[in-house]
Amino acid sequence: MTTLLRRDAGLLALRVGTGAVLAAHGTQKLFGWFGGGGLEGTARGMEAMGFHPPKQSALAAGLTETGSGALLALGLATPAAGAAAAGNMAGAVSVHAPAGFFAQSGGYEYPLFLGFVAGAIGVLGPGRWSLDHVTGHRFDRPWTVAAAFLASAAAAAAVVGRRAGGPAEAEVDDAETVAGEDG
Repeated sequence: MTTLLRRDAGLLALRVGTGAVLAAHGTQKLFGWFGGGGLEGTARGMEAMGFHPPKQSALAAGLTETGSGALLALGLATPAAGAAAAGNMAGAVSVHAPAGFFAQSGGYEYPLFLGFVAGAIGVLGPGRWSLDHVTGHRFDRPWTVAAAFLASAAAAAAVVGRRAGGPAEAEVDDAETVAGEDG
């Protein structure tokens, strides 16, 4: 197997695997598939995590994960798909960061890894076995890499910056409410 063939096969496997995981997570949020909470359950979770407005946040997260995952798997608009997934995972990292790094402790290891892999695919490109290649790279131009990542970074910074304190702050508010009721 030639080096170029191995590179394309590796990119295909990486794109499809990463894209499928992202899309599956997105469909959990949107439709409740694979044991997910659906849009209503995800909105409640988003509110508890400090994302406002919660229903729009849930919809945005679900659509971004589902859409970027499908696009990565297909190798279509790869820079935009990788950037969108990486930006979305930045929001997830902000939620999990207080729990530390490792996933078994509720940490940010998993969303960080997904974001890095999706981002790397967006920068590297989809390889020859992709719809971007079939379409003559119409949606995979050099300028789109920079534009997609700048836009995604700005959007992620805005979302994370607007996010309230999340679960820890909610617990404090609940404790104050309970204390106020008892007093």
